[in-house]
Amino acid sequence: MITKTNPEEFESYLSDASNYKGHCTGVVFPATTAEVSAVLIDANRTAAMVTIAGNGTGLTGGRCPEGGILLSMERMNHILEIDTEHGCVITEAGVTLLGLQDALTEMHYFFPPDPTEQLCYIGGTIATNASGAKSFSYGPVRNFVLGLEVVLPSGEILWIERGQYFASGYRLKLPGTEMDEILLPKYEMPGVKNAAGYYIRENMDAVELFIGSEGTLGVITKAKLRILPLPEKTISCVAFFTEESTALHFIDITRERAKNNNVLSARALEFFDSRSLNFLRPTYNRIPALAQAAVWFEQECSGADEELLLDRWLELLNISGVTGEHIWYAADAGDLQEIREFRHAISYKVNEFITARGFKKLGTDTAVPVQYFGEFLTCIKSMVEQAGIAYVAYGHYGDCHVHLNMLPENEQQFVQAKNLYREICALSVSYGGTVSAEHGIGKAKREYLEMMYGKDAVNQMKNLKLQFDPNNLLNVGNLFL
Repeated sequence: MITKTNPEEFESYLSDASNYKGHCTGVVFPATTAEVSAVLIDANRTAAMVTIAGNGTGLTGGRCPEGGILLSMERMNHILEIDTEHGCVITEAGVTLLGLQDALTEMHYFFPPDPTEQLCYIGGTIATNASGAKSFSYGPVRNFVLGLEVVLPSGEILWIERGQYFASGYRLKLPGTEMDEILLPKYEMPGVKNAAGYYIRENMDAVELFIGSEGTLGVITKAKLRILPLPEKTISCVAFFTEESTALHFIDITRERAKNNNVLSARALEFFDSRSLNFLRPTYNRIPALAQAAVWFEQECSGADEELLLDRWLELLNISGVTGEHIWYAADAGDLQEIREFRHAISYKVNEFITARGFKKLGTDTAVPVQYFGEFLTCIKSMVEQAGIAYVAYGHYGDCHVHLNMLPENEQQFVQAKNLYREICALSVSYGGTVSAEHGIGKAKREYLEMMYGKDAVNQMKNLKLQFDPNNLLNVGNLFL
């Protein structure tokens, strides 16, 4: 097993895309599940903390160690089986999403979850229950996990498949492990898209517990994932609006039609405010001068119904006042790729802005119930505008999930923005929403977990971790202060 102990050789492993930074004594690079197990067994013997490192694309500091050793998953990067007959793939945790999608595309299949950063590791997407642009139709990674190989903090290796083990109420047994009956927490999760804290349900499927647990209960080394045939065709379009209110109303109509199984059923429904468009204008001259907002949507279709669906979408856009030069439609594969790059470009540009100024990223990951979304959005924008801090607002508005990224110019504004971030999280919670809809908690957002669930629930989460990890060595600092 490869080990690096010279700090100059592993400096790049100590930070992530949020600009969060950590420290450790060395990095180990296991190539097999057995080697991961050996690392954890030795860590328990020496009382060394172990932090699991994905590919550094996270936005919450989850892979950034607070001492001990770092366990890099990069050498466990093999796709082991693609089974199109049964619609599944078995992959090691260090395979990138891009690598998986490329391999599946050759077989005319795809993995529906679509996080912005295509270089993320599959293990990381499962550990954070990532989602992305297609979540409006497909939901998060959780919906596509069929089985997991997990190395428990003790070093025990567990293979668990969906439907294999279920909790009895709030008590769970995992046959084949040394743990006695596991006592699960009891708390209520928000009824919105959510990636904050452990997923807990009465009589839950045991595999659900590890999805979104942010590496605190075990190291995910392999995954069995559900895959789907590639759609015959995809309608993809960016519509530009001269008024933000009209764009938001268009999203409301589209969301409602999808809910009622209307023929117009977007798989992606995303929003960009005027500030986001201004960020993108130097790169994309397709953005009309008068555009104050944009909505990107995609819908799968066949050659037989493509023309009908296009007519229906154009009709809805025309009713919303969008015509002609304000519609960017993907007429071919090149356009389709360019639109997807347009969708992801705003995230990259925000990261560049923040990194250039040496700040940690302050982008909300909040989602609230649909009936409160308009009010919530108006309120948080007003809060930031009154503070005089620049920002961009975009995201998965189909899911009532907004990324409002504050762009402080100096240290004073950064401190002010941090306080505003906390207020925005508190407001989301007050509406019955979440502080993290898709990025997880990691280390950057752990102070907000108690705000969301309360002290008693967080203490129950800590107790759950200690049942798996009694020496408290694995991914210390993620989720909890």
